[in-house]
Amino acid sequence: MEFLNEIRSAFWSEYVWLPPNTTWAIYARKANGIQYAQYNDLYYSLITAIVLLLIRFTLERYLYTPIGIKLGLKPFRSKQAQPNDVLERAFVNSKSRFTEKQIIGYAKQLDWSVNRVQRWYRLRLKQDKPTTLVRFCESLWRMTFYTFSFLYGAWCLYDKPWIYDSIHCFINYPHHSVSTEVWWYYNLELGFYLSLVVSQFFDIKRKDFWQMFIHHIVTVLLLAFSWTCNFHRIGSLVLVIHDFADIPLDGAKIFRYLKMQRVSNIVFTIFALAWIFSRIGLFPYRIIAYSSYYALDVVEMFPAYYIFNSLLCSLQVLHIIWTALILKIGYDGITKDGFKDIRESDDSGTSSSEESSSSDEQIKNDS
Repeated sequence: MEFLNEIRSAFWSEYVWLPPNTTWAIYARKANGIQYAQYNDLYYSLITAIVLLLIRFTLERYLYTPIGIKLGLKPFRSKQAQPNDVLERAFVNSKSRFTEKQIIGYAKQLDWSVNRVQRWYRLRLKQDKPTTLVRFCESLWRMTFYTFSFLYGAWCLYDKPWIYDSIHCFINYPHHSVSTEVWWYYNLELGFYLSLVVSQFFDIKRKDFWQMFIHHIVTVLLLAFSWTCNFHRIGSLVLVIHDFADIPLDGAKIFRYLKMQRVSNIVFTIFALAWIFSRIGLFPYRIIAYSSYYALDVVEMFPAYYIFNSLLCSLQVLHIIWTALILKIGYDGITKDGFKDIRESDDSGTSSSEESSSSDEQIKNDS
């Protein structure tokens, strides 16, 4: 215990986490009439994450799934591979990858044609992929949360001076009081991103899995660091700016899953404009510029501040990467047949011939 206490004391060094001439003693609750943020409150977000996961699973099962089915989405795939013990056992043992030689061998063993085995393989591959209904429920949950969190965040901050001028995030720092509504706003958002870190491993796997994972980890660290260092003002600004553009993103996906491509195109255009305005415009102007430049005349620098600002800059790098991806989706949508999420495979929009050629190519690459 003595060793653990030494590590704890070293980690929570006042030199690292606090401005010069500041001690943890001033962070006592309601010291000098100010309700300081308490880092122990971060543990409550773990409970919130569990509650949000339970709410999500309940909504997806008892509300979103029935809505999706009523709107025409199927809970299962209409075409499934014919049950076959030999091929199923081989499919599992080969980790879902058949070579061309294996297919020819199984065709001889079962007295099937090669085309029949290939078709079984294609259907079996597709069978394990999430259905459109699963994608619909996932997007609807995200849109529900982002809509609620953005509206709640806007309500929390509408009367706060730093929503109109970011310099108030740093004036008289660290003596900033935390209101009850901001406390709940932080707790809700941190709980949500903690739940995403967990749920990402059993949600639909997309091409930017690790980028999203890094994004969630950086966001969690930003929230934890900003709360510990009483930087909740600029942290709340980051949250409300991020939630703003995420609402139409999932809305565009939902309409596409419902095969309402024209509406999806319109909503995606709204999302692209909102993203560029918030992530490429507001975020660097209202956050990065103030934390990296204007705050230097107001706040005495300390090690944790540099960590916090580095995480903000890392987040902006991810914004730029995703903006390039969004522009590519927009270009493909204009020149081809509508906007698509190129991060995930599109089962619903793939024709039989495309499935055949892509699966045959997979087989050739494995052989």
